[in-house]
Amino acid sequence: MSTADPATAPAPETLSASNPLAAPSPLPYALPPFAYLTLEHQREALLAGMAAQRAEVDAIVADPAEPTFDNTVVALERSGELLGRAERVFYNLSSSVSSDRLREIEREIAPLAAAHSDAIRLDPALFARVDAVHAARHDAALDDEAVRLVERYHLDFVLAGAGLDEAGRDELRALNQRLAELSTTFDQNLQLATEAAAVLVTDAAQLDGLSPAEAQAAAGAATERGSDGGYLLTLVLPSGQPALAKLRNRGLRERLHTASVTRASAGEHDNGPVAVEIAHLRAVRARLLGFDTHADFVAADQTAQTSAAVDALLGELVAPARANAEAEAAVLAELATADGVELAAWDWAFYSERVRAERYAVDSAALRPWFELDRVLVDGVFRAAELVYGYTFAARPDLVGYHPDVRVWEVHGADGQPVGLYLGDYFAREGKRGGAWMNSFVTQSTLLDTRPVVVNNLNVTRPATGQPALLTLDEVTTLFHEFGHALHGLFSAVTYPRFSGTSVPRDFVEYPSQVNEMWALWPEVLSGYARHVETGEPLSGDVVAAIEAAALWGEGFGTLEYLAATLLDQAWHRITPDTLVEDPQAFEAEALAAAGVEFTTLVPPRYRTTYFQHVFSGGYSAGYYSYIWSEVLDADTVEWFKENGGLSRANGDVFRDRLLSRGGSVDPLGAFRAVRGRDADTGPLLRRRGLVPSA
Repeated sequence: MSTADPATAPAPETLSASNPLAAPSPLPYALPPFAYLTLEHQREALLAGMAAQRAEVDAIVADPAEPTFDNTVVALERSGELLGRAERVFYNLSSSVSSDRLREIEREIAPLAAAHSDAIRLDPALFARVDAVHAARHDAALDDEAVRLVERYHLDFVLAGAGLDEAGRDELRALNQRLAELSTTFDQNLQLATEAAAVLVTDAAQLDGLSPAEAQAAAGAATERGSDGGYLLTLVLPSGQPALAKLRNRGLRERLHTASVTRASAGEHDNGPVAVEIAHLRAVRARLLGFDTHADFVAADQTAQTSAAVDALLGELVAPARANAEAEAAVLAELATADGVELAAWDWAFYSERVRAERYAVDSAALRPWFELDRVLVDGVFRAAELVYGYTFAARPDLVGYHPDVRVWEVHGADGQPVGLYLGDYFAREGKRGGAWMNSFVTQSTLLDTRPVVVNNLNVTRPATGQPALLTLDEVTTLFHEFGHALHGLFSAVTYPRFSGTSVPRDFVEYPSQVNEMWALWPEVLSGYARHVETGEPLSGDVVAAIEAAALWGEGFGTLEYLAATLLDQAWHRITPDTLVEDPQAFEAEALAAAGVEFTTLVPPRYRTTYFQHVFSGGYSAGYYSYIWSEVLDADTVEWFKENGGLSRANGDVFRDRLLSRGGSVDPLGAFRAVRGRDADTGPLLRRRGLVPSA
């Protein structure tokens, strides 16, 4: 390891053999050797990995032989092994165990990584080779996956600007480097602002409505942050905070709501100017690449294909969603008036929970003892995967994760053969970004002879020492959802790493995970895990029926807050290079009003501009519509499962073999048709969300 100052050390051209990332990990399934990895190891491997891949690409370009699939496209697939290994470790850890030094390295690497990508994608000689292979792809005796790989590479290069002249390529490089810097700044601002916005409560009486375990967890969070006494209510990523449904103290509800929706909107970590510059530079880049807007640029590589198709779906939903939300607001306003207050945004979840309790006999807080984390995971999430797909999960306490919270399971297929590893990191903590996600440390590929190592992250509040971790019903659903992404990675059976697992269009990637949510309340699954943490008593059938009866309550709010965020994303990414945005908050308000979703005094967007991580630093720019687009496919697939007998290995095998295992190696909508037998129908989605009468 270099002894120079790591902040100023030059990029290493080679990597010491003693660096744990220098070669594939000797651990099972090439699990990264976290026990021996330092941040400096990761930094050196990232820099050396870029240098190594540049040399590999130079060798491809210098090859005197005529371009072929093997000497050009497959060679590109094999290149960057060291860099990929280092990136998958570093960027996973930057989300899960961030620190000042890690953020410093991230800021250093971001523009270098953008320049590295551009050096490859904007190399005219390399593109000429890819273009030649693309032109001859149907005459080269390639199988279907190989042809698709050639087409994928060609499109990647074209959308990356390979067809630009030298001046255009120079301009694009500068844009990409600046955007990489800004995206990192946005992400780091948000993490720090979210931690700083946590609400400190000094009077325990104000916590009325929280359970003793939740109050203890808040006290523990305050202690971890160095507070001398008190209780700390930390923030999750969306606008709505779970505690708002429980807190009886209206003043504290207002404090918590205000802290949530004003995050990163002023002061040291203000993301407003950052978002404005990101949107502007994306507009400039889109125009340079021949698109009217960034939204058009993004849609060209999605299953939607055009912004007009996105507009058509969203336009079908706005009016009925707003009408449903207004009807719900009228019900809640009556309850608030009876309490002598005027309904406000920080009251919505509280009174909505009262409706569930009074109208549907569902008390969400009272359900938590039936949803203990380990039981939900093992007897629910894992059990469903075994019932539907035959896959089993065995704990591997001998394998070390990147944090003491992380647990590791070995996965076996229905035939008993080893498949890969699943890592779970479920608790919130300082240094971990908000939200929930799935990532891969190793991706499956027969070309590279690698098997998948995937990780799920959630942000469940850590219980007090010695207490069980109890989930809300929403957190149960989130766990099933993220595990659906994990299965997508674990089921992968492709040749080329470019197509592995979740490497599918952004507006398709949420579809398999949303299907997996179905099993959370499926009777055969629910009965296995929904048992009282102290007595073992199963959740009664009457309560389950009440949950199902209450399913449509709140869909107006849920759909409208989602659509508001989606349409805000579209507004930011429909601007042109000439659009002048001086006030991001005013732009946001005008955009929501123009879209017909300006119900923000009561229903704020799920994410406002300054904490909209998905689109300003998370890869979903102009693509947040993906969730509802995928839900069209998901709702239709759920009906297919039900029409064909529901939870069965036969159905699971069809879904896995024809779609989940294929990753990006086939046309995604073609894979859907291979399962469903036809194109998707929006009817099941509209009925699920209560936007049309049930059939």
